[in-house]
Amino acid sequence: MIITTWNVQWCRGVDGTVDPTRIARTARALADFDVLCLQEVAVGFSSLAGSRGENQMAALSAALPGYLPLFGVATDLDDGRGGRSQFGNAIFTRLPVLQVFRHLLPWPADPIVPSMQRMALEAVVVCDRTPLRVISTHLEYYSALQREAQVEALCRIHAEACRHAQAPRLSGELGEPFEALPRPCSAVLCGDFNFKPEDPEHRRITAATESNVSRFVDGWQAIHGNRPHAPTVGVHEKNWPLYCCDFMFLTDDLAGRIEYVAVDGVTQASDHQPVTMRLVHRAH
Repeated sequence: MIITTWNVQWCRGVDGTVDPTRIARTARALADFDVLCLQEVAVGFSSLAGSRGENQMAALSAALPGYLPLFGVATDLDDGRGGRSQFGNAIFTRLPVLQVFRHLLPWPADPIVPSMQRMALEAVVVCDRTPLRVISTHLEYYSALQREAQVEALCRIHAEACRHAQAPRLSGELGEPFEALPRPCSAVLCGDFNFKPEDPEHRRITAATESNVSRFVDGWQAIHGNRPHAPTVGVHEKNWPLYCCDFMFLTDDLAGRIEYVAVDGVTQASDHQPVTMRLVHRAH
């Protein structure tokens, strides 16, 4: 299974051009992905630089035939024209999807900085005949207070899923809302976390917690060891510091299946660089 995560800055390239089709074309050229996790996808936001208020989910979907589009709206506003302006995360996948969860993340008051509502989009996909949770998220940049609360929420969401996996609920009838579908411990948590590898939020996500909760590991570190993370921001925009804030975390049961984790440092279709990971099939 190949997963790519990319903060696409409302499909705006370093050249200032907003072009969802370019995002899809670039992603497809980088990898024959099974799952594409995007952050900063906009619908009806004409106020964003370079945007005409286009429906980027529709444009991306049209450019990615064969992939199921899933949208997780974090910000949902009146566009002043009788419609909605929406901003959030997306998942495009060609794998079967058993169920989808849209988690709004905490947004504690922090009046001294700008901020926005954040969310995590979770899809339970089937890979190698086994269910796997894939989560696309984007944490607050300006507020450490909010970002720390959001990290704690992601850890709680993961612990909840592990408990569901270990103690499945009583199921209703097939096809009704009470039907119990798999929600496994195994997971890939990826996106723009707006912290650095050396920050305490990184240590919190990868810390061992309860004995019955799978531990997250940093995919880059699992395959590259102590080699510094390749930068994912500031590569082509020289007025921005050069560092990594886009990660592929995965539960420790999956770490041995990593074939590679790579950052593409060439594309300028966004102000972030995409990260791609390939998991090999487990032996049967």
